[in-house]
Amino acid sequence: MDGSQFVDRKRIYYSLRLSKWSCISEDRYITPPEAYVWRKESQEILKNALNRKLNTNVAKNVILFIGDGMGVSTVTAARILRGQKQGRPGEETILEFEKFPHVALSKTYNIDKQTSDSGATATALMAGIKANYYTIGVDGRAKYANCSSIKNAKVDGMVNWSKNAGKSTGIVTSTRVTHATPAAAYAHAPQREWESDIKLPANHGECKDIAYQLIVDQSDMQ
Repeated sequence: MDGSQFVDRKRIYYSLRLSKWSCISEDRYITPPEAYVWRKESQEILKNALNRKLNTNVAKNVILFIGDGMGVSTVTAARILRGQKQGRPGEETILEFEKFPHVALSKTYNIDKQTSDSGATATALMAGIKANYYTIGVDGRAKYANCSSIKNAKVDGMVNWSKNAGKSTGIVTSTRVTHATPAAAYAHAPQREWESDIKLPANHGECKDIAYQLIVDQSDMQ
């Protein structure tokens, strides 16, 4: 079968090992691509990668986007959904950020748990250190809900690094600004749910709630 022939309209079960078109809906005429199509595409991708020139300029602005809970399986689902909404099988779709010149994977886990939470994960993203489950802006010496344990465990991250370099900083979020992920940019807490003073325990000692840290300690952040 050459590339110009159509598969049968009523029984579309054509399958080609090198083809991404393994799932095709009925009532549509599809021209099945041959192996050379995929090989040509792969060669073009490799050629572009080899000819890519590195950007050695100094960045004026840095924006960190965090898709909370955005693991490999979630990205795969988004890729397929987008493609199917455009009338294609979906698996072959390339998301916009997958077109970036450099893409990498990161391991998300806590010191004390395999499955991480938003607070400790955001701390790792913004400060470059692993932390214990449900903590924010502190290293592994801080223990869950233990105020005295964070005294020497606080860590600075990108926000403070940028401010120290004379840069303006800010946060935009689709959730509460005191929620675990955005809070990791500015707060230090052994319990991510201590968002306001009403949630602090009676024996909180010198611990400050997350909202207080944003309003008072980070008053120059936008």
